[in-house]
Amino acid sequence: MTEPAVGSARRRVLLTVSGVVPQGLADAVASGSRPRVDYVEMAKAFEADLVDYAEAARRLGRTGRLIERVLGKNIALAWCCFTLRHSYDVIMTDGEQVGLPYAAFTMVSGRRRARHLMIVHILSVPKKAVLFRLLRLRRRIDEMIVYSSAQRDFAIESLRMPSPRVTLVPFMVDTEFFAPGSAAGADPVRLVCSAGLEFRDYPTLVEAVRGLDVRVVLAAASPWSKRKSELASVDLPPNVEVVRLDLHQLRELYARASLVVMPLQEVDFQAGVTTLLESMAMAKPIICTRTTGQTDVITDGVTGRYVPVGDVAALRATLLELLGEPAVAAALGAAARTR
Repeated sequence: MTEPAVGSARRRVLLTVSGVVPQGLADAVASGSRPRVDYVEMAKAFEADLVDYAEAARRLGRTGRLIERVLGKNIALAWCCFTLRHSYDVIMTDGEQVGLPYAAFTMVSGRRRARHLMIVHILSVPKKAVLFRLLRLRRRIDEMIVYSSAQRDFAIESLRMPSPRVTLVPFMVDTEFFAPGSAAGADPVRLVCSAGLEFRDYPTLVEAVRGLDVRVVLAAASPWSKRKSELASVDLPPNVEVVRLDLHQLRELYARASLVVMPLQEVDFQAGVTTLLESMAMAKPIICTRTTGQTDVITDGVTGRYVPVGDVAALRATLLELLGEPAVAAALGAAARTR
């Protein structure tokens, strides 16, 4: 992290990273060996300094290690931001897991404080909403940046955030790394794929493809999810394979696929959005479960197709329809790429 420049005329921004910035990240991106990451692009756009778990631990020393051991790394990161608040005009937290505790810490500070911008992933979890209301954190967060309409509506209607202070922005992926022609072409055998782990409804997908003349590959893993896959208890048919892939292998899987399916449980946030956008960037036709939270990415019938939650018959019918009409599927994928 760059040291704050005393007396700097520009507006200084501190951006948190709920993780550890990998060594050699810039070189890896420049060489094309990995996609660009959101926090680096935001840091460039806002001329922000980054503070991750490792930097917070370095700055806080023994105190940080104690906080981390007792309360966790996100609380330690929030406390680090609190100790640096007078060196910055804006503290931008990369999720409510850091933003809510940071907002709570600022309650003991004076009236003069850095502006607080908080990225929101899912605030509608009861314990988060209770904390927000109980501590009246609406007064300690100047603006929320949300990735789904459902979370925007919850913040305004249930948490009573003034609507001008809640901004809906689209999620992002690297459309140069994930691009048509960036990996091997389509598989000669009809191939359907899916990826990720967070709130996936793989049992419904497995039942929808059971007995079909199509190969199905599920890259059922996620570096962000703490959830366990439900596939361990599912009787997989011979045409379904479960794998763990790195980013290059995942990109190749997208390239080879005839279709990408995003089966979701009913949720009120943008579960699956990274896989959806990566697939769309690769110009792949998509079938996605329409949930309360997953309504902003796909235009039904234009850039993909929606099916109801848990509806095996609807998913099976849509799969057969698009597999049987490759021109229609290709048109959906092309439109998705230009979205």
